[in-house]
Amino acid sequence: MYDRKTWVILVLCGSLLAVNLYYSGQNQRIQAEKSAREQTLAKTPEPLKTPVRETPAELTVETPLPPTDEELVILKNSRVVYTLTNIGGGIKFAEFLDEFEVGSTTHHVQVNRFGTGPIAALAGAGESLENIPYAYKADESTPDEKAVFIAKLPSGLIAKKTFTLNEGKETGAPYLLDFNLQLENAATTALNLGQWSVFLGEASPLYQAEVAQQTGFFWRKDGGINFKDGSTFKGGMFGAAKSTITSPEEAVQYAGVTNQFFATVLRPSDPAITSMWARSAQVSLPNDTRAVTSVMAGLHLPAATLQPAELKTLSYRIFIGPKHNPLLRKMDASWGEGWGDVMQYGWFGLVSRTLNFLLNLYHSWLDGIAKNWSWGLAIILLTITVRAVIWPLHAKSTHTMKRMSKLQPEMAKLKEKYADDPNKLNTETMGLYRKYGINPLGGCLPMFIQIPIFFGFYRMLQYAVELRGQGFLWVDDLSQPDTLAYISGVPINLLPVVMAISSFLQIKMTPMTGDKMQQKIIMFMPFMFFFFCYNFASALALYWTTQNIFSIGQTWLMSKVPEPELTPVKGGGKSWVQRMAERQTELQKVRQQRAAHPGGLRDVTPDNKKKRPPRTGG
Repeated sequence: MYDRKTWVILVLCGSLLAVNLYYSGQNQRIQAEKSAREQTLAKTPEPLKTPVRETPAELTVETPLPPTDEELVILKNSRVVYTLTNIGGGIKFAEFLDEFEVGSTTHHVQVNRFGTGPIAALAGAGESLENIPYAYKADESTPDEKAVFIAKLPSGLIAKKTFTLNEGKETGAPYLLDFNLQLENAATTALNLGQWSVFLGEASPLYQAEVAQQTGFFWRKDGGINFKDGSTFKGGMFGAAKSTITSPEEAVQYAGVTNQFFATVLRPSDPAITSMWARSAQVSLPNDTRAVTSVMAGLHLPAATLQPAELKTLSYRIFIGPKHNPLLRKMDASWGEGWGDVMQYGWFGLVSRTLNFLLNLYHSWLDGIAKNWSWGLAIILLTITVRAVIWPLHAKSTHTMKRMSKLQPEMAKLKEKYADDPNKLNTETMGLYRKYGINPLGGCLPMFIQIPIFFGFYRMLQYAVELRGQGFLWVDDLSQPDTLAYISGVPINLLPVVMAISSFLQIKMTPMTGDKMQQKIIMFMPFMFFFFCYNFASALALYWTTQNIFSIGQTWLMSKVPEPELTPVKGGGKSWVQRMAERQTELQKVRQQRAAHPGGLRDVTPDNKKKRPPRTGG
């Protein structure tokens, strides 16, 4: 039999082998899909046996302006200003009228500010943008509402693009553009449309301290969202760095790029079998020379052969807007399901969505009472609500920990008595718990239940665009750290300090269990979380501080409750845990005996086989 260390090593080696095989299979699958796509694109029909001439095209192509003369066209509504350009024929950038850059009240947030081309530009082979000049068709356009561009690509493909503001009254309409793409083959040979893609623009952090993993690209298929952040391009232990990442060929519902608070989404009118590509670049934000990661992407056109003089129309809807959970959830009813997944809450999405709903509900109640502090007060009220819901669990945990603390003298005796026999110590410890009716997990269970609540709360506050620019007390922006000043370049954030102090006081008031080393580790945790959360958004520090203060009050009230009596319980046999511990002790003794007497096993093989009588015939 293997000992415990051998099993641990075997399990670790097996896990590493399984992970390696998984990532190797993933890389092989991606390479196979890439090769298959390249082969598909290479299998275009042979040129028609006709004289070399251009076919008559239905789309009329006007002569565009010289490449040096950029022509800008503005489409706007009450929320967004879209600046379109004839170079590439797309959206050069979008500007939100009610969202400002971090620390500014005059500079609006812009989307695609570092883009190598406009949103909705066409990229050809090798995902290279074809930023050729387009002709602006003023006769088919409407000022501020509709813009039409047309151009003939070097391949002979004519592309006509129509961008129209969505004038609907439904939720989310101000952030939507209807994008109509007409393609006609004016060449003499067939063209495979799958070699082109629609550029989705780029996404980059809004400020230097924004977490890099919040910027990336995503696509939705089969009701699930797939997200890759900018660090994916760097590779890692099980993969090499990549300049371009291509998603599998799937029925894509939509694709896009995103940062912490804003996203650009391209949604085909009909899901089609296609894929997206993405690249990263290093850019510098204004007034800061340090580089941050920017992610750009494109969605391939559905693979189809366009014969000479054939015309094909593709319809899309472009969303350029905030990742506002209530808005995106309501858009499902009007603009197709799945918009809420743009929030990317992850595993604890149900918790995050519920908490976000309550946060907005409480804000609507408090906005008329304290408008300037309504969001901060909503966070406090939401925290109190969560803590009140789990109050019974906390009370049960405190009660159990008090009873366990009274067992410490008995535990010390057992440790001294069975210092050389850990298995026996475990058995007797479980018997002691059983004798007094104590569940050793009773003090830990509430902590485990709070884990999904904490991570759900964290994800919700992390992506809550509602908190941008909202102040509370001395905090100017709840989505940013509450920096009061800088000392030698180090920011002084007050809320994390209050959070650490309140955490320390809470632990000091909680009954302590375990040995001295465990108690020291628990006392050190507030300082560890202080450094971990020091530069997080002040909304998260406000939540944690409120939770600590509530827990201190809760613990104080529990201290007024009479101390629980530690009396043996009647009846009851050995617990399952105790029986398992005893079984483990017996197995350990057997292994020790075998190790001490390797030849001491009884041989039950007979010495002489019984002779078989001779066969007789007859």
